[in-house]
Amino acid sequence: MSKKEMLYDQANLMRVQKHQLEQSNMHLDRMVSALDTISHDQNIDNDLLDRLLAQAQSIVDSQEVVFVVEESETPFYDHSRTESSATHQPTLQPFEMLDIVEIDAKTDLAGLLAQIDSYADRQGIACNKDPFRGLMTDSQRIALEKRIRDDFTLKTANCDKYDYMISGTCGLIGGLVDILFVGVPGKGVLGKWADEQTDNAVKGFARLNGWKGPAGSANETASAIGFLERKFKVNYDHATSSATGGAVKNMSMSNHHVKSLGHSPDLLGLFFSILDQFSNTAHFVDKGRLISINTENFELSGSNLVAKVFAGFMNWLGHLFSDMAGSSGGRGKIDAGRGSGIPIPFYSLLQFINVGSFGKHRQTFSTIAVKVFEQGYDMRHGLAMAIPVLITELMTRAMWVVKQRFYHEQEWRDCIPSAGNPELRRMLLIGHGTLCLVDGTDAALRSGGFVVAFLVQTNLIAWVRFGSLGLKELKAYYAKGFLDIDAIDEYLDKEYARMLGK
Repeated sequence: MSKKEMLYDQANLMRVQKHQLEQSNMHLDRMVSALDTISHDQNIDNDLLDRLLAQAQSIVDSQEVVFVVEESETPFYDHSRTESSATHQPTLQPFEMLDIVEIDAKTDLAGLLAQIDSYADRQGIACNKDPFRGLMTDSQRIALEKRIRDDFTLKTANCDKYDYMISGTCGLIGGLVDILFVGVPGKGVLGKWADEQTDNAVKGFARLNGWKGPAGSANETASAIGFLERKFKVNYDHATSSATGGAVKNMSMSNHHVKSLGHSPDLLGLFFSILDQFSNTAHFVDKGRLISINTENFELSGSNLVAKVFAGFMNWLGHLFSDMAGSSGGRGKIDAGRGSGIPIPFYSLLQFINVGSFGKHRQTFSTIAVKVFEQGYDMRHGLAMAIPVLITELMTRAMWVVKQRFYHEQEWRDCIPSAGNPELRRMLLIGHGTLCLVDGTDAALRSGGFVVAFLVQTNLIAWVRFGSLGLKELKAYYAKGFLDIDAIDEYLDKEYARMLGK
């Protein structure tokens, strides 16, 4: 039985129950009315009897009649003086029995549904039509249709000129922050701050795993990285092409983290890391091709499958921490730079786009993506790039709340900046679009026409956010008038939690 059929059966059951309730209420009303009539007639008869008794007592008193009844005598009653009529009919008719659905402890679902259908046929209830429509009155149905149209229907935005001005200004501020404080990897103020926070995170994670600090005057970050490298070894950490037997071309210390799928800090990286550790393989991407090579036997700790999977996960996480701030050898040098970190989540997938011919050397997009990573476009730089995007997002939402509260004079409960609001969604699109316009213009001017330099200057996080908002806006435009399933699910979840008292 499909979910739709189950819902229809439940609705038909509710219709039958509603009909039974209505019939019971009508029956009770008739009974109450009959009882009221009987009570009224009894009151009339009592009044008449009281008057007759009073008249009889008055006659007896006026004639001075004294009744003496001996104890041995019995009262005399003349049955001949009573009148009876064989044709007498009661004024109130007996009530008919209510129709019921007969079930017992042995009745299963199929039997119950059969009883429901039989009852519906006897009472003339049409179950072949929409059963939900019959559960509501006309006024309830009109109110429901209005609420669905107002609250649960996808609508296009109705922004005014102030909405566009506010969102454009927020995007411009975010763009200026991106230009002035992010720039190229590791050079801007926010880039240096992100590098410093990453170093602190690596040292903090190392301390959680037993690192006691550097020995002597050794570099603190390099010491923490070295500790994690020794503690969380993996079998897919090949650093050069020669280490893979030439299977992966042009792989070096500066790009092996992006070519190795196990080094990706996302679900893709976790999957290939666990796969490589269990199957003694290593997976790489080279010019759009997925390459798998065999490695030496790698034994995961743990006595069962769950323990081994957990050990594999911890190896993956610990190894990512050892690589996100560069290698211990590189960071330990006096003139060391940032080192090669790990890629931005899902950035490794760009290597599968092995199309096009760009730049002076006519290279494909996958090759360009690798070269951009070699310039320091790693997760640390991704953290720095996310800050202007976050500023634009928060400022736009905050200004929308202020405008709703003080300009439109809405209640605070109606000023929650939900992304499902069409006007807020349009404002976010304009804000992030302005940020991307500023970012793209700056990158084009600074790159001098070089593709790699242009992409290094580009804020990938901002463009991804703008693209996701653009898809939502496009979907809302073409889905105008259709039901917003997400909004309905959210409302039902809230109602369910409210009924459960959560």
